[in-house]
Amino acid sequence: MGQTSRGLLERVRENEAAEGRVVEPGGPISTDGESPAPPHLTVLDSATPETVAGNGPPLPPHLLAIKRTIHTRLLGRYAIEMDPSRRQEIREKILTLLDEHLRESGMGLTRGERDHLVGALLDDICGLGPLQVLMDDPDVTEVMINHPSQVYVERAGQITLSDVRFDDTAHLLRVIDRVVSSVGRHVDEANPYVDARLSDGSRVNVIIPPLALKGPSMTVRKFAHSRLGPDDILALNSATPAMLAFLRAAVRAGFNLLVSGGTGSGKTTLLNILSSYIPPEDRVITCEDAAELQLQQPHVITLESRPANVEGTGDVTIRDLVRNCLRMRPDRIVVGECRGGEALDMLQAMNTGHDGSMSTVHANSPIEAVSRLETLVLMSGTDLPSRAIREQIASAVHIVVQQQRLRGGGRRIVSISEVLGFDEHTGGVNMQELFAFNQIGVSTEGKAIGYHTAMGVLPKRMERFQKSGEDLPSALFDPTRQPDHIDLY
Repeated sequence: MGQTSRGLLERVRENEAAEGRVVEPGGPISTDGESPAPPHLTVLDSATPETVAGNGPPLPPHLLAIKRTIHTRLLGRYAIEMDPSRRQEIREKILTLLDEHLRESGMGLTRGERDHLVGALLDDICGLGPLQVLMDDPDVTEVMINHPSQVYVERAGQITLSDVRFDDTAHLLRVIDRVVSSVGRHVDEANPYVDARLSDGSRVNVIIPPLALKGPSMTVRKFAHSRLGPDDILALNSATPAMLAFLRAAVRAGFNLLVSGGTGSGKTTLLNILSSYIPPEDRVITCEDAAELQLQQPHVITLESRPANVEGTGDVTIRDLVRNCLRMRPDRIVVGECRGGEALDMLQAMNTGHDGSMSTVHANSPIEAVSRLETLVLMSGTDLPSRAIREQIASAVHIVVQQQRLRGGGRRIVSISEVLGFDEHTGGVNMQELFAFNQIGVSTEGKAIGYHTAMGVLPKRMERFQKSGEDLPSALFDPTRQPDHIDLY
């Protein structure tokens, strides 16, 4: 079998076995050797409470050396018959091999050392090793592995360095291999990066050498099983009741919405909340790269794109899905994120009777969101002039909601703007801001603080709200006086 078609992990294992060494964090990864590697072990769909038993402080050097020996013997002797779901049987095999090794070496272990070592081995075989405890922690929303001894996590919007460590680069590669193989993917020098959705809905991105110069890296954005609702973002001061009342009326009245924001700003979470306002009788079709939306309406079809196979064929893009769903008689289309030529098809759908459709886009302001849409439309290969594209945007998109992750980790709706139409004189798209977040400063804890306010202008489409049965009192748009410092958030 040629080198490019074999997994990087297998060759690292072979090199270690042949040379009696391990690959150190950030060190070179050799890819020589052609002997067959042990078969992949599948990952459990969900961890039992016992799965995290071995996760604690990193193993000291003498236990780490024993762990490597037992792990090698375990794979060499029992790899074919091991089923990760049969945890107790694997535990007994580990204990047998451990007793055997201790007799041979004349070493002794305390009860605590023995339990720690066995637990760590069980986590490696039956779970995701050191990563498992983070996957099971409900407070962790994102895991960022830079290298074996540097694992960052996000909790409540704050990114911190965790005390989780992998034994070495080969250990991290084993976990990466298990994660991607569990969803039918593989990573090697010919395919050095993978973006996939795990069985629990989490999104994972892996990139390895030669693209990652300091060693393999993995990022996991965990799937939120507890779905946030309008009350939650009010409690988090991400929006005000007046803002949500306006957005609810806009969704129910069939306005087309675009949620804009940076990476990790909470765009998908906000899109989920806005979609909860869609009337239950509407037929909704969602198109996503990785299914994250959790619409609760009864008449929903969920579509997910598909990457190319190892031969480079069979891929289905978001644009393919948007085009296909137009033939499925949708009332509304929800595109998880516009990041390519599908923006053109989305705009055309919004302009041809699919009122109340929604999407998100990466941009730092409502004005930039419009410019970004124009760029994405050009990526479709269309020969439409920029002026015609802006005219389409101005007629298709009604509301732009800007979401932002502020200093200190807080996520806020920082602007709600109405698209007024195309400006014949300037050739641009006219907008007016209806609501905004005014940041006043930074708290002693290092968090951005401010307050939300309406801008004192009425929406241009008030008559459409009224015709749709959505009553929006004009007082909703009265500006808010700056509160006392103690009431800022």
